Amino acid sequence: MPLVASSGLATGVNAYLVVLVLGLADRFWQLAQVPDVLARTDVLVVAGVLYAVEFVADKIPYVDSSWDAISTAIRPTIGAVIGVLLAGDVSTLEQAVYAVVGGGAALAAHGVKAGLRLAINTSPEPVTNATTSVAEDLGVATVVLLAVTHPWLALGVALVLLASGVSLVVVLVRKIRSGWKRWTENRSQRVSSGS
Repeated sequence: MPLVASSGLATGVNAYLVVLVLGLADRFWQLAQVPDVLARTDVLVVAGVLYAVEFVADKIPYVDSSWDAISTAIRPTIGAVIGVLLAGDVSTLEQAVYAVVGGGAALAAHGVKAGLRLAINTSPEPVTNATTSVAEDLGVATVVLLAVTHPWLALGVALVLLASGVSLVVVLVRKIRSGWKRWTENRSQRVSSGS
Protein backbone atom coordinates (compact mmCIF):
# COMPACT_ATOMS: atom_id res chain seq x y z
CA MET A 1 0.00 0.00 0.00
CA PRO A 2 2.74 2.59 0.75
CA LEU A 3 4.34 1.86 -2.64
CA VAL A 4 0.98 2.43 -4.36
CA ALA A 5 0.25 5.64 -2.44
CA SER A 6 3.70 7.17 -2.91
CA SER A 7 3.79 6.19 -6.59
CA GLY A 8 0.29 7.63 -6.98
CA LEU A 9 1.35 10.94 -5.45
CA ALA A 10 4.37 11.06 -7.76
CA THR A 11 2.16 10.17 -10.74
CA GLY A 12 0.06 13.25 -10.07
CA VAL A 13 3.12 15.37 -10.73
CA ASN A 14 4.64 13.51 -13.69
CA ALA A 15 3.01 10.23 -14.70
CA TYR A 16 5.37 9.37 -17.54
CA LEU A 17 8.46 9.81 -15.38
CA VAL A 18 6.96 7.46 -12.78
CA VAL A 19 6.37 4.76 -15.40
CA LEU A 20 9.86 5.31 -16.77
CA VAL A 21 11.59 5.15 -13.37
CA LEU A 22 9.61 2.10 -12.22
CA GLY A 23 10.28 0.34 -15.51
CA LEU A 24 14.00 1.11 -15.51
CA ALA A 25 14.31 0.12 -11.85
CA ASP A 26 12.71 -3.23 -12.64
CA ARG A 27 14.80 -3.66 -15.79
CA PHE A 28 18.10 -3.10 -13.94
CA TRP A 29 17.31 -4.52 -10.49
CA GLN A 30 14.61 -7.14 -11.28
CA LEU A 31 12.38 -5.91 -8.46
CA ALA A 32 9.69 -8.33 -7.33
CA GLN A 33 7.27 -5.55 -6.33
CA VAL A 34 7.33 -3.88 -9.77
CA PRO A 35 5.37 -5.67 -12.52
CA ASP A 36 7.50 -6.81 -15.44
CA VAL A 37 5.13 -5.14 -17.91
CA LEU A 38 6.58 -1.74 -16.90
CA ALA A 39 10.08 -2.91 -17.91
CA ARG A 40 9.06 -3.90 -21.44
CA THR A 41 10.97 -2.03 -24.13
CA ASP A 42 7.84 -0.66 -25.84
CA VAL A 43 6.49 0.68 -22.53
CA LEU A 44 9.84 2.30 -21.72
CA VAL A 45 10.12 3.90 -25.17
CA VAL A 46 6.58 5.34 -25.06
CA ALA A 47 7.09 6.57 -21.47
CA GLY A 48 10.44 8.11 -22.46
CA VAL A 49 8.99 9.93 -25.47
CA LEU A 50 6.00 11.23 -23.49
CA TYR A 51 8.30 12.28 -20.64
CA ALA A 52 10.46 14.20 -23.16
CA VAL A 53 7.37 16.01 -24.47
CA GLU A 54 6.25 16.84 -20.92
CA PHE A 55 9.79 17.91 -19.99
CA VAL A 56 9.69 20.59 -22.70
CA ALA A 57 6.03 21.60 -22.28
CA ASP A 58 6.46 21.95 -18.52
CA LYS A 59 9.13 24.63 -18.89
CA ILE A 60 7.06 27.05 -20.98
CA PRO A 61 4.73 29.42 -19.10
CA TYR A 62 1.04 28.88 -19.90
CA VAL A 63 1.86 25.87 -22.09
CA ASP A 64 2.48 24.01 -18.83
CA SER A 65 -0.98 24.93 -17.55
CA SER A 66 -2.56 23.75 -20.81
CA TRP A 67 -0.61 20.50 -20.49
CA ASP A 68 -1.82 20.17 -16.88
CA ALA A 69 -5.42 20.68 -18.01
CA ILE A 70 -5.05 17.86 -20.55
CA SER A 71 -3.36 15.70 -17.89
CA THR A 72 -6.25 16.08 -15.42
CA ALA A 73 -7.76 12.85 -16.74
CA ILE A 74 -4.48 11.16 -17.68
CA ARG A 75 -2.48 11.36 -14.44
CA PRO A 76 -5.15 9.92 -12.09
CA THR A 77 -5.90 7.18 -14.63
CA ILE A 78 -2.24 6.20 -14.82
CA GLY A 79 -2.06 6.35 -11.02
CA ALA A 80 -5.01 3.94 -10.81
CA VAL A 81 -3.49 1.59 -13.40
CA ILE A 82 -0.15 1.58 -11.59
CA GLY A 83 -2.04 0.85 -8.36
CA VAL A 84 -3.70 -2.19 -9.94
CA LEU A 85 -0.42 -3.37 -11.46
CA LEU A 86 1.39 -3.03 -8.13
CA ALA A 87 -1.45 -4.88 -6.36
CA GLY A 88 -0.42 -8.01 -8.21
CA ASP A 89 -2.34 -11.22 -7.70
CA VAL A 90 -4.93 -10.16 -5.11
CA SER A 91 -8.72 -10.22 -4.92
CA THR A 92 -10.84 -7.93 -7.07
CA LEU A 93 -11.80 -5.87 -4.02
CA GLU A 94 -8.14 -5.32 -3.10
CA GLN A 95 -7.37 -4.35 -6.70
CA ALA A 96 -10.18 -1.81 -6.57
CA VAL A 97 -8.82 -0.37 -3.32
CA TYR A 98 -5.31 -0.10 -4.79
CA ALA A 99 -6.74 1.57 -7.90
CA VAL A 100 -8.64 4.12 -5.80
CA VAL A 101 -5.59 4.83 -3.63
CA GLY A 102 -3.30 5.22 -6.65
CA GLY A 103 -5.75 7.29 -8.66
CA GLY A 104 -6.89 9.39 -5.69
CA ALA A 105 -3.32 10.15 -4.63
CA ALA A 106 -2.48 11.12 -8.21
CA LEU A 107 -5.53 13.40 -8.42
CA ALA A 108 -4.61 15.14 -5.16
CA ALA A 109 -1.01 15.72 -6.23
CA HIS A 110 -2.12 16.81 -9.71
CA GLY A 111 -4.44 19.42 -8.18
CA VAL A 112 -1.59 20.83 -6.12
CA LYS A 113 0.78 20.87 -9.08
CA ALA A 114 -1.74 22.52 -11.40
CA GLY A 115 -2.64 25.16 -8.80
CA LEU A 116 0.98 25.89 -8.06
CA ARG A 117 1.84 26.23 -11.74
CA LEU A 118 -1.10 28.59 -12.35
CA ALA A 119 0.16 30.79 -9.51
CA ILE A 120 3.73 30.66 -10.81
CA ASN A 121 2.52 31.71 -14.27
CA THR A 122 1.57 35.11 -12.81
CA SER A 123 5.30 35.79 -12.54
CA PRO A 124 6.52 37.55 -15.70
CA GLU A 125 9.83 35.70 -16.00
CA PRO A 126 10.32 32.13 -17.29
CA VAL A 127 13.08 31.09 -14.84
CA THR A 128 10.61 30.26 -12.06
CA ASN A 129 8.73 27.86 -14.33
CA ALA A 130 11.83 26.00 -15.46
CA THR A 131 13.25 25.81 -11.93
CA THR A 132 9.97 24.51 -10.52
CA SER A 133 9.67 21.93 -13.29
CA VAL A 134 13.18 20.58 -12.71
CA ALA A 135 12.53 20.44 -8.94
CA GLU A 136 9.30 18.52 -9.57
CA ASP A 137 11.07 15.99 -11.79
CA LEU A 138 13.84 15.47 -9.26
CA GLY A 139 11.26 15.06 -6.51
CA VAL A 140 9.29 12.51 -8.53
CA ALA A 141 12.38 10.45 -9.38
CA THR A 142 13.53 10.54 -5.76
CA VAL A 143 10.15 9.51 -4.33
CA VAL A 144 9.73 6.65 -6.82
CA LEU A 145 13.25 5.29 -6.28
CA LEU A 146 12.75 5.60 -2.55
CA ALA A 147 9.35 3.88 -2.87
CA VAL A 148 10.86 0.72 -4.37
CA THR A 149 13.50 0.49 -1.66
CA HIS A 150 11.82 2.04 1.42
CA PRO A 151 8.07 2.39 0.72
CA TRP A 152 7.06 3.75 4.14
CA LEU A 153 9.78 6.40 4.07
CA ALA A 154 8.77 7.34 0.52
CA LEU A 155 5.16 7.68 1.61
CA GLY A 156 6.20 9.99 4.45
CA VAL A 157 8.30 12.13 2.11
CA ALA A 158 5.51 12.25 -0.49
CA LEU A 159 2.93 13.30 2.12
CA VAL A 160 5.23 16.04 3.45
CA LEU A 161 5.76 17.30 -0.11
CA LEU A 162 2.00 17.23 -0.75
CA ALA A 163 1.25 19.15 2.46
CA SER A 164 3.97 21.68 1.63
CA GLY A 165 2.54 22.09 -1.85
CA VAL A 166 -0.98 22.68 -0.52
CA SER A 167 0.36 25.30 1.91
CA LEU A 168 2.33 27.02 -0.84
CA VAL A 169 -0.69 27.11 -3.15
CA VAL A 170 -2.80 28.69 -0.39
CA VAL A 171 -0.15 31.35 0.30
CA LEU A 172 0.34 32.14 -3.39
CA VAL A 173 -3.39 32.37 -4.08
CA ARG A 174 -3.78 34.82 -1.19
CA LYS A 175 -0.90 36.94 -2.49
CA ILE A 176 -2.32 36.94 -6.02
CA ARG A 177 -5.79 37.92 -4.79
CA SER A 178 -4.31 40.70 -2.66
CA GLY A 179 -2.26 42.00 -5.60
CA TRP A 180 -5.27 41.81 -7.93
CA LYS A 181 -7.42 43.71 -5.43
CA ARG A 182 -4.80 46.47 -5.10
CA TRP A 183 -4.42 46.68 -8.87
CA THR A 184 -8.17 46.99 -9.47
CA GLU A 185 -8.50 49.60 -6.69
CA ASN A 186 -5.62 51.64 -8.15
CA ARG A 187 -7.13 51.35 -11.60
CA SER A 188 -10.53 52.51 -10.34
CA GLN A 189 -8.92 55.51 -8.63
CA ARG A 190 -7.04 56.46 -11.81
CA VAL A 191 -10.19 56.17 -13.88
CA SER A 192 -12.29 58.21 -11.43
CA SER A 193 -9.61 60.91 -11.05
CA GLY A 194 -9.18 61.12 -14.82
CA SER A 195 -12.85 61.85 -15.47
